[in-house]
Amino acid sequence: MKSSPIAAVLCAPGTNRDSDVSFALTQAGATPISYLMSDLISQPSRIDDADIIVIAGGFSYADALGAGRLFAVELENSIGDRIRAAITERRPVIGICNGFQTLVRMGILPEDNRLVALGHNDGGVFDCRWIEMEPVSKKCIWTRNLTENIHCPIAHGEGRFTAGSSTVSALLKNDQVALRYVNGNPNGSVGDIAGVCDPTGVVLGLMPHPENHVVARQHPKFHRGESGGLGLALFQEGVRYVNN
Repeated sequence: MKSSPIAAVLCAPGTNRDSDVSFALTQAGATPISYLMSDLISQPSRIDDADIIVIAGGFSYADALGAGRLFAVELENSIGDRIRAAITERRPVIGICNGFQTLVRMGILPEDNRLVALGHNDGGVFDCRWIEMEPVSKKCIWTRNLTENIHCPIAHGEGRFTAGSSTVSALLKNDQVALRYVNGNPNGSVGDIAGVCDPTGVVLGLMPHPENHVVARQHPKFHRGESGGLGLALFQEGVRYVNN
């Protein structure tokens, strides 16, 4: 059993949440190592020994040509086969915000990128606010043991999960809807979907930022006695899965 799993945090020009997610992973008991795209292009095998793969949020390549599009192209061409090998080996993968957009564009989430998209928010503008989301999937290894809703911020302009009714029905039937917005849907996502997993349950993509609420004092109402559920629990589940 590994007491401190290695988490590879994948970064591109413009991503800005790698330090936040590294802190969250450390708090959860993992050892994060950040890799720039230049690192991965020069030596793709760097991620082969990683127990967990994390695609950080932010604005990769300034969201040129669409959020996550160029990051997806770069990852696909450099280590796409290695990411898919990790999934086959049931090594946990998580993409947060821009990382979620990247996984969708790569066709990894939910399994076919022709069936879903992350569109512009209903409000038509970038939105940054605190939200509440409910863990609902028992298939997803990141959420299946969570019993408390997570409170954390969103920070995106293209976070509206869109899919046809048949696709949404299939995701629900397969228990691939991992997280739902509750007490308000900030971007108009169909079915209040905040995050989905792949058919194996080891890959999770979500738009909110649980890495920004891993200690109670990060909550904006902490000094008023409010904090809500920590996002730390989600990362702890990933580490627990690896250690078991």
